Amino acid sequence: QVHLMESGGGSVQAGGSLRLSCKASGDSASNMWMTWFRQVPGQEREGVAAISGGATITYYSDSAKGRVNISRDKATNTVYLQMTSLKPEDTAVYSCAAGDLTNWSQSSVLGGDGYVYWGQGTQVTVSS
Repeated sequence: QVHLMESGGGSVQAGGSLRLSCKASGDSASNMWMTWFRQVPGQEREGVAAISGGATITYYSDSAKGRVNISRDKATNTVYLQMTSLKPEDTAVYSCAAGDLTNWSQSSVLGGDGYVYWGQGTQVTVSS
């Protein structure tokens, strides 16, 4: 069993930065894909950034590329999402997910299929 807990959300002005953290409990999570998703009420969930279990592969959505960086700390079983140059359209609930994925294509990993474990989410609000 894996439990995911996000933290680091908050309110910032446009152009600001935030670092989100996703702490995973359970040793099995260290070998899983970990991905950050975001969702605005009434809209589809969007995969923002993903990192493989070995941290050798990372994927970013087109909307996030160049402004976010995903990393993981094996020692603490924590995945980070560093976000910079934030825009009002980045406002959403950000959740992390973990899964032992069989399809490693970018579209599949960021698409959300195959994830077994999900966190509760943390709110990010960017004001103009």
